[in-house]
Amino acid sequence: MAVTEKELSEILAKLPSKVQKNRSKHILIKDESKPDQEIEANTRTIPGIITNRGCAYAGCKGVVLGPLKDMIHIVHGPIGCSYYAWGTRRNKAKTADPADNFLNYCFSTDMQESDIVFGGEKKLAATIDEVMKIFNPKAITISATCPVGLIGDDIQSVAKAAEERHGIQVMAFNCEGYKGVSQSAGHHIANNILMDKVIGNSSEEKAAKPFAINLLGEYNIGGDGWEIERVLKEIGYHVVSVMTGDGSYEELRVAHTAELNLVQCHRSINYIAEMLEVKYGTPWLKVNFIGIQSTIESLRNMALYFGDEALRKKTEEVILREVAKIQPQIDQYRKICDGKRAFCFVGGSRGHHYQGLFAELGIETVLAGYEFAHRDDYEGRKVLPTIKTDADSKNIPELHVERDTSRYQVKLPPAIAAELSKKIPLSDYPGLNVDMQNGSIVVDDLNHYETEEFIRLLRPDIFASGIKDKYVVQKMGIPAKQIHSYDYSGPYAGFGGAVNFARDVSMAFASPTWNYITPPWQDQPLLDGQINEGGAA
Repeated sequence: MAVTEKELSEILAKLPSKVQKNRSKHILIKDESKPDQEIEANTRTIPGIITNRGCAYAGCKGVVLGPLKDMIHIVHGPIGCSYYAWGTRRNKAKTADPADNFLNYCFSTDMQESDIVFGGEKKLAATIDEVMKIFNPKAITISATCPVGLIGDDIQSVAKAAEERHGIQVMAFNCEGYKGVSQSAGHHIANNILMDKVIGNSSEEKAAKPFAINLLGEYNIGGDGWEIERVLKEIGYHVVSVMTGDGSYEELRVAHTAELNLVQCHRSINYIAEMLEVKYGTPWLKVNFIGIQSTIESLRNMALYFGDEALRKKTEEVILREVAKIQPQIDQYRKICDGKRAFCFVGGSRGHHYQGLFAELGIETVLAGYEFAHRDDYEGRKVLPTIKTDADSKNIPELHVERDTSRYQVKLPPAIAAELSKKIPLSDYPGLNVDMQNGSIVVDDLNHYETEEFIRLLRPDIFASGIKDKYVVQKMGIPAKQIHSYDYSGPYAGFGGAVNFARDVSMAFASPTWNYITPPWQDQPLLDGQINEGGAA
């Protein structure tokens, strides 16, 4: 089932003309005859439109910093901000000593009205002192929320003074929610400071073992990272650090020693990948460990990069064994899933990554998009030179790194790198659009109204979504597979994760619950009429 241009125009026609013009740039119907279809992204959400996006603070503290287990992350702001970034993601972590794992704690200055009026710097300093006395962490981060930026608290000075008092790194992140159009801005802010202050802040010059890798953009939601690491370590790889699921301060400090960086979620951590290549000469490879075939392809690309015959043979042995173990279960679940249709709209790279796993279960993705993508996430890295820097992007200071003359190493001779680039996604990624089926919908920053309209038109059997929109979808009689934090299931990555995902999706289809829910278009009118600038008509 495909959407026509006429049907899309009818959906947008209910909006005011200016909004209609804006939203039309963020939605496209995949047309295979037009390989360079352009979509607008990373622009401000229209005021009054209900969006699934988060803020810059959510991207900085909630996504990138929060999973680092041996650091204490203090939120300077109201308690609600801290709770949001602490309680909505399932970043699992283990430490040799449980006392060194701080992920279960929520640290906040709990700013009140008096702090807003008179300033919160003294309260922040006292919070740091209290944290040091009770927990004695290896490092501390301070994340600023909107009120802090508005009243002008100098968190950088507070952090510097705390470093002098306690003798550990205390890093301040000016990631106020309004700093960018979405959480993507917060990713950038976090990447810059971690690269500047932590990565390479060690005397280590060489990895402890061969085939040393960093896994970037993996957040160990529901144990995803552990499943990936299990396979990688069995093949023979040495995982130096994970950024940032189950990651640690000490691992980040030696990340410069890796021979290759793997990039899972490109959007959240591409900045670090590129800066590591410039400063230390470490190439990066785009990987996808969601889905069986994607995992196989990623493992084979890694083996091809290192060019070691024993590593290649071990890779194939592990693939053969893992597939043989899970394929009977996948085949059984496919009987339930085959022929179904899915919407896949979520943050990071997941809107793209999960399509392959859906396809392996016989499920067609008829609509996909991202909450906070940039154009290159849709169209591929090739469009980067054509993306104009807008005013909002200029709010984020760029970190310009230079080659480290003492540590820079050419990991791959230019000739070999050029040859490998023809075979594997070395320093490259194709974007979401290329994998969408002809006639399917690609949509950026999907809003509530469009969600209802596209569901009514396309009648998906499942909606792979985030935390905020799942309840809306379920009230329409559609199962919502929450792939932001997995609703207490998982892992979904790797070979074992594919089986878990297939099981959960099959259970959703088999549940009789949806037969008792009447979608709104069956018993109540949807938006009717035309909204004009002068009022409703």
